[in-house]
Amino acid sequence: MTDKEKIKAALKRIFESGGADGAHHKMWVLDQVVRILTNCPKIKKTAIDCKGREYEYVGLGESEEYLEWLRKYADGEDGPHTYEWDIGITP
Repeated sequence: MTDKEKIKAALKRIFESGGADGAHHKMWVLDQVVRILTNCPKIKKTAIDCKGREYEYVGLGESEEYLEWLRKYADGEDGPHTYEWDIGITP
């Protein structure tokens, strides 16, 4: 994905989900933007709906670039686990 395509995809995700109420939903949007910008692969995932039924969807996995970004984010004045990243909850 080119830089221009990544920016477009990140802005689209913010446009579609960024207005959801709740900090946990906004954290999910931030995590998705980081995943888009760090070249995370699209993968099939499963989840359970409100009626207990399993379903499949396409989500973003983890790339080495994403994992490195998380390591750098967590590193702080008290060592490599100073800060914790929250992946949030899908709106």
